[in-house]
Amino acid sequence: MILGMSLSTFTTLHVVLSQIGIATGVACLLALLNSRVPTGLTATFLLTTVATSVTGFFFPNLKVGPAVIFGVVSLVVLTPVLLALYRYHLAGPWRWIYIAGAAFALYLNSVVGVVQSFQKLGFLKPLSPTQSEPPFLAAQGAVLVIIVGLAVLALQRFRPAAL
Repeated sequence: MILGMSLSTFTTLHVVLSQIGIATGVACLLALLNSRVPTGLTATFLLTTVATSVTGFFFPNLKVGPAVIFGVVSLVVLTPVLLALYRYHLAGPWRWIYIAGAAFALYLNSVVGVVQSFQKLGFLKPLSPTQSEPPFLAAQGAVLVIIVGLAVLALQRFRPAAL
């Protein structure tokens, strides 16, 4: 039992939080291209992304490895992102700190999503059993190119109104 839930239920909660974080993160990154920060969507992205990282530490037999490192890095990156948005209202350098940090947190969550997809989804697992085959590398590369590309465009285009 983890936080009063079976391991299966807790895992489902963790995965759902992650998926919501990825979907809302992409939507928020796209909104930045039009100089918009959708309040509810952004709060959902940040909350679910933080929750994904935090819940990851509750799994049993957790060892210091990629999952723990990604969780720690994500929380460290999200700290200035939250400050940039909610304390400094994206003024001055906080604009690019917010964009770069939010995009990086989205990237970390997405990388884990790709890894988990290739490990758990029956139709993907045979394409990359060791996660070093071209389909896996192509998926990870696509995630990187898309998120970096959107972040660069957002850095160029996003000019926030007073928050």
